[in-house]
Formats: sequence, C-alpha cells, structure tokens
Amino acid sequence: MMYENAKRELIGTCIEMERCELVRLSGGNASVRVAHDRFVVTPSGMRYGSLDTDDIVVVDGGGAVIEGRRRPSVDTEALLYIYRSLPQVNAILHTHQTRATAIGVVMDRMPAVFTTLVNAVLGDVRVAPYASASSIAMGKVAVEYLRDRRAVILKHHGVLTVGTTLSEALYAAVYLEDAAAAYVTARALGDPPELTDEQTAEAVAVFRNYGQKPATG
Repeated sequence: MMYENAKRELIGTCIEMERCELVRLSGGNASVRVAHDRFVVTPSGMRYGSLDTDDIVVVDGGGAVIEGRRRPSVDTEALLYIYRSLPQVNAILHTHQTRATAIGVVMDRMPAVFTTLVNAVLGDVRVAPYASASSIAMGKVAVEYLRDRRAVILKHHGVLTVGTTLSEALYAAVYLEDAAAAYVTARALGDPPELTDEQTAEAVAVFRNYGQKPATG
C-alpha cells in the first residue's frame, strides 16, 4: 500500500477536526500532497471515525485515482487547483465550522483582533464570494482570496485552511473558530479594535518559534 504513514496522519487529523467540532458526520474533507504529482484525499461521504487506510484515496494531479477503492471527495477538482496554484501548500482542510461560517454570511472578512488568530492564519481572514461546492470554481476563489493567508471563509459554505503540513492547516482551522467565537461575543459588547500592522507582524514572528524544535548538534 502506498503512503501508509501519510494516510494514517490524514485520518488522525480528520478525527481531530471532528473532536474540535469543525465538522460533523462526513462533512468537509482533508488532503495532503505526498509527492510532486500525488495526493492523498479522504473519500466522499464516509464518517471519519470509520475510516481505515484502505479507504483513503491516492490521486494524481489530474484527479485520476492511482490507488484506492473509494470515490475521492467531491471537492477533489477544487483541491487540486489549489495545490497547482500554490506550490507552498502541502495540506488542505475543508470544514463547515459554525462560527467562522456564520461570520462569512454577513461580513467580508474576519478581522485580525486576536493574536491567536494572527499566529495561526498570518493575519485577517477574507471571505470569498459564493462558488458552487464540488466545482473548480471553489478552488479558484479560494486561491484568489487566500493569497498570503492560511485560511479563507467560503461564503454560504464553510472554511478552507492550508499549510505546509496537516498540523499547520489544523491549527489555522481551530484558532479561526476560537477567534470567531470570541469575536461574536466581543461584538455584542462593543466595537472590537483590530491589531495594528506592527502588532500583527510581531504576532506572526513570535509564533514561528512556538513548540519544540528538533535538537541540533
């Protein structure tokens, strides 16, 4: 079986997405680039807790199934467009997280009001205009509105987060949802001020040193 470790990590990420209430049942999807022209993708319409490595699908850059007995996510065409357009992206999560999606219905962006949001997504989060799910159009608007960020809100739909690793993409999704919840509460109390450009840059820089680094020497 190809890319066994990547498949196991993908399943673990999906279970964590569900545990953090970013998805329910079989909603959303997850994928990761495993080679120049190879990607592992979650299957369409299957509960994450039921997945085994046999259920994860390997596709090439054109969407052809290289390995797997399941049909890949219906969003695969859009996901592959993002991978082709953003070579620095190695992982994509698509969620239907409640609060960030709600903000996208009524606002054009999730402002940079919390350091945790900026740490994870590198700034504010833009809301992309509506595009039909399971179409390449979703990938095109995502690329346009992601730009230098790790998250984009899809109007009337959900969220896409990206990263060089699955962990980066997961952090972006979780902290976006936390920030969206706190922002909704803050808006009920007043008009929350945004971080300045200088504060935002500092928060991004600080997070680069977060966590444990491999020992050297």
